Amino acid sequence: MGWFRRDKPVSTLDLLVAGLGNPGREYARNRHNIGFMVVEELARRHDTSFRAKFHGRLAELRLEGSRVALLAPETFMNESGRSLAAAARYFKLQPEQLLVVHDDVDLEPGRLQLRMGGGLAGHNGLRSIAAALATKEFLRLRVGVGRPGRGDRRTVADFVLSNFDSGTDVEAIVSRAAGAVELLAGEGLDTAQARFNERDSAGRE
Repeated sequence: MGWFRRDKPVSTLDLLVAGLGNPGREYARNRHNIGFMVVEELARRHDTSFRAKFHGRLAELRLEGSRVALLAPETFMNESGRSLAAAARYFKLQPEQLLVVHDDVDLEPGRLQLRMGGGLAGHNGLRSIAAALATKEFLRLRVGVGRPGRGDRRTVADFVLSNFDSGTDVEAIVSRAAGAVELLAGEGLDTAQARFNERDSAGRE
């Protein structure tokens, strides 16, 4: 059943999941578009479709008894907050009812981290959302995409705007991230963190 607090203005949703990316076929498989891939996988799994809404694409479904909407902002990454804030206002959502799924260059490819709040790590999508909501205290699912390797002269910006290496199992990463969203919706942040947050070799999450 839904786990979000209901002592705030009544919302028609329990959770809004915003997957970040850039619109356009040329960006579809970029590392920067992993958020789009995750919300599209959730829509596929739960047999729902997107419609144009809030400067993006919106789909609604039930996850483990929770009322959930999936949002793919089509404002381009740097203005993701415009789409998310419009949806949050419409559904009367609190920041803790917003989950942003995004790429993270500070995590190894495929590594996941769920958290509430935190820094912006130079991510333009997160920066736009924090500015639009006037808070950093929203849920994030960080999906690791890694950084350019030794000898790779690409900037980080060029790296995330390129496709995953051929040896990376993108479908497995997307499937696991979608599973993390499903568990979060059904059983809450603590349970999902215990299942999906991984520690690095230094024991840090």
